[in-house]
Amino acid sequence: MEEDGGAGSGEPFVAAAPGAGSAGVGAGSSAGGGAKLPQVLQKSFGEVQGILEHNRVLIQEISQNQETRDADGLTRNVSLIRELNTNIARVVDLYGDLSGSFARAVAAKKATAGGAAAGGPKRPRSAGAGQQQQ
Repeated sequence: MEEDGGAGSGEPFVAAAPGAGSAGVGAGSSAGGGAKLPQVLQKSFGEVQGILEHNRVLIQEISQNQETRDADGLTRNVSLIRELNTNIARVVDLYGDLSGSFARAVAAKKATAGGAAAGGPKRPRSAGAGQQQQ
């Protein structure tokens, strides 16, 4: 792993491929030809992992700058902390998108399972456990 990791470039770290933003996280999870939920989860968790690994490098550099108390390093910490903050906000957004995607997938699965069960044979249920035995 690179020691610098692009830290302090002024741009937040982005692990995804171009055009693979959070808008596509839940897209097509129930539509034909769209990404399946496990693929979406894997991609999003991979992006989160990349951001978190980059944040670890940023935090190490911030700590080193703080320990050395070098004026340039302390000044650089301002931009590093801003980048860290932006990355954390991105992780929060990704987890929010993941949560929404997962909730939609579960709701769609329940709706599909409920619709299939409504048309098929059902086993009669008793009014209460043990009350019908005489």
